[in-house]
Amino acid sequence: MTGKTNRLALSALFVAVMLVLGYVESLIPIGGVPGIKVGLANSVLLLSLYWLGITISIQLMLVKVFLSAFMFGGFMALPYSLAGGVLSLAVMILLIFVVRGVSPIGAGVAGAVAHNVAQVSVAMFILQLPQLVYYMAILVLVALVTGAVTGTVAKLLMKHLPPSYKPLPRKGNGQQAAP
Repeated sequence: MTGKTNRLALSALFVAVMLVLGYVESLIPIGGVPGIKVGLANSVLLLSLYWLGITISIQLMLVKVFLSAFMFGGFMALPYSLAGGVLSLAVMILLIFVVRGVSPIGAGVAGAVAHNVAQVSVAMFILQLPQLVYYMAILVLVALVTGAVTGTVAKLLMKHLPPSYKPLPRKGNGQQAAP
């Protein structure tokens, strides 16, 4: 398979894993507080940033958000999910590719905080409830822990699963060598 084919297959796998993780997490309430999830799908998105780059990661985040809304009936949650995904990914891109030197754990924490800030900000706007700023404070504190978890998972995956999308070395006749 070519490098492009491998990246496409890996991208499809990443979307599938993000959808499954997002769905499973939606079934497990954490502490009985609405809106609190570990966000393991973000580990996959972090991995995508490091392995597949910015453009593909943006596409994967958008596909995950829209497919989740379509498959799981979350159209009412779409503005919240989209805002959280966009701001979270933007912050992680900034830290990983512009600031540089930020670990996956740091990017995971910052992404989780940004995700919660965006979602609560959208809720404050849509519901016209400025009091939700107090709920944001709780979610930001929780994001420090959940972001560290997702960043650690991404870091461990990068360490133990080398990127498989790299093209195989070519033989002298132009054909790819067997793995």
